[in-house]
Amino acid sequence: MTVKPRILVTGASGFIGKHLVRSLSESGYLVRAAARQPVIFDDPNVEGIALGDMSRSFAAEYVVRGVDAVIHAAGMAHARAGIPDAAYTAINVDATRQLARAARAARVKRFVLISSVRAQVGASHDGVVTEATPASPTDAYGRSKIAAEAITAELLAGSGTHWTVLRPVLVYGPGVKGNMAALMRLAASPYPLPFGAMKGRRSLLSIGNLLAAIKHVLGAEAAKDASFIVADSTPVTIADIIRALRKGRGHPSMLLPIPEVAIAAALRMAGKAEIADRLSGDLVADAGRLRQTGWQPVEATAEALASAARG
Repeated sequence: MTVKPRILVTGASGFIGKHLVRSLSESGYLVRAAARQPVIFDDPNVEGIALGDMSRSFAAEYVVRGVDAVIHAAGMAHARAGIPDAAYTAINVDATRQLARAARAARVKRFVLISSVRAQVGASHDGVVTEATPASPTDAYGRSKIAAEAITAELLAGSGTHWTVLRPVLVYGPGVKGNMAALMRLAASPYPLPFGAMKGRRSLLSIGNLLAAIKHVLGAEAAKDASFIVADSTPVTIADIIRALRKGRGHPSMLLPIPEVAIAAALRMAGKAEIADRLSGDLVADAGRLRQTGWQPVEATAEALASAARG
């Protein structure tokens, strides 16, 4: 009788975590789904665990027992104003340290850290971001992510636990939260929107493509002890995103060609400079290095956005 591999997923109650637990179970894995608070999955292949504070060593040691691989998706997921750097350190760095130490001690075979492209760059960036782009995070969130990456590589170096870091760009899909959820609500409105002339290009990542990447690196020899950007194949503009979302709902685009400089100026006057940068600036990332290991996106951006809009 073949024993199914057991995978620990941290952050199992989050947007990525919920999709990941379900996808791994459907692929034949046994899943230990860990979250701060109790989370219930009606699935015989899924064991739910309420972990509490994972920055404590005994909690990490407990949760890794008997697993073949760890996918560390837990963390403070978005850069938010008013949150002290220490909070990002405790949640994104200290917990990673304890989990990596525990994984090494337990001789877990694979450790996958879900990081972020923000470990390398800010909300916008001139030129195409690759793994060779010098890391220059612009906020506490990004700094905590690059620190967690460094700790993972340092603690697992020379051990039997091989690590992989994935740096996704903005992830979207059914149930997404944060900035993408706000954009989806905006696209669902019945009113014309003033984004028809905006030229800023951004790379996005569908949840389906991210899940395919995670499952790929779990078994890919070429993905051992390395970091990879993860993104859909083709960058899009805000206008492209709105069109795809509205198409998914069966609605016309209704995009007005208001000059980009006028929109950016209005947002900055309203104290929304970061939103202006996100709308008008570029953030194009190339996942070519991951594709070279054998991964390929499983869905195109326009179709995945339309599907997300339908829920």
